[in-house]
Amino acid sequence: MNAPVPHRVAVLGAGSWGTAFAKVLADAGREVVLCARRTEVAEAVTTSRSNPDYLPGVPLPANLTATADPEAALRGAEAVVLAVPSQTLRANLESWRSLLPPAAPLVSLAKGVELGSLKRMSEVISEVAGVGGDRVAVVTGPNLAKEIADEQPTASVVAAEDPALALALQRASSTGYFRPYTNSDVVGCELGGACKNVIALACGIAGGLGFGENTAATLITRGLAEIARLGAALGADPQTFAGLAGMGDLVATCSSPLSRNRTFGGRLGGGATLTEATAAGNGQVAEGVKSCSSIRELAMRHGVEMPITDAVHRVCHEGLAPRAMASALLGRARKAEWS
Repeated sequence: MNAPVPHRVAVLGAGSWGTAFAKVLADAGREVVLCARRTEVAEAVTTSRSNPDYLPGVPLPANLTATADPEAALRGAEAVVLAVPSQTLRANLESWRSLLPPAAPLVSLAKGVELGSLKRMSEVISEVAGVGGDRVAVVTGPNLAKEIADEQPTASVVAAEDPALALALQRASSTGYFRPYTNSDVVGCELGGACKNVIALACGIAGGLGFGENTAATLITRGLAEIARLGAALGADPQTFAGLAGMGDLVATCSSPLSRNRTFGGRLGGGATLTEATAAGNGQVAEGVKSCSSIRELAMRHGVEMPITDAVHRVCHEGLAPRAMASALLGRARKAEWS
């Protein structure tokens, strides 16, 4: 059965990725309303056709409007995009729940595993909104917001249990520079997106310590191995981790100076405390700093070994020195690569 391609879309969250994806939707011909937490951000989008706080210098199309009123943003929406950080998604969605259009699909841009519940973002959405998984979709992949906003060629993934919903959202977000592929493996796509933030922190820490490309390549490939192990334990399709939601997202986030997680890790590796690294990032904590703990706990619950994730958690939350992290990883028992 076909799902209708949404025309009017509400994007809740006006950070860099929320704004960039709102621009993608508008460039694809949708009528988009961007909902900002702060009135001044909504006013800037309306008056200057830009979001100077998060995407300075990027012109926004006329069919993208903004408001700070969630009720106004959601009125008449045919699809709702949730573009808030993973650890705040539950609280935000609880405040928006009564305003959600009854039949609109809910699309997650957040990449993380919730602390405490250990739920993926699609699971949080289904639980809080009281909807079935067939109404929830995920957009993930190598999605560095500034590059997409600058219309650099990018591929991404729309993952949904319902193939018709994935196809409808694929059509709604296809542009000359943004090419979305569909995928039915929601579990694998979400785990790839959440876990890569932790591996990017590790790569940043290594770079801050002065280590080079061999170390980064080691962390990326061994990081992918532990992500795939967790995915296998949770029923994901192994092929997902070789694609855009796995290797693609991992390489982009671990390699780019635009990556908040890699940059944050670099500060830690350079000697900053967690508090100092946060202050240097204008008070913003990278997603992986919190998700490393929930992913570590999720792995332990399923008996999965994730040594890099464990080491990042220990650096961020247990006082392990970054240089000792490298020694701990290299000092582990020798084994065959594919065991």
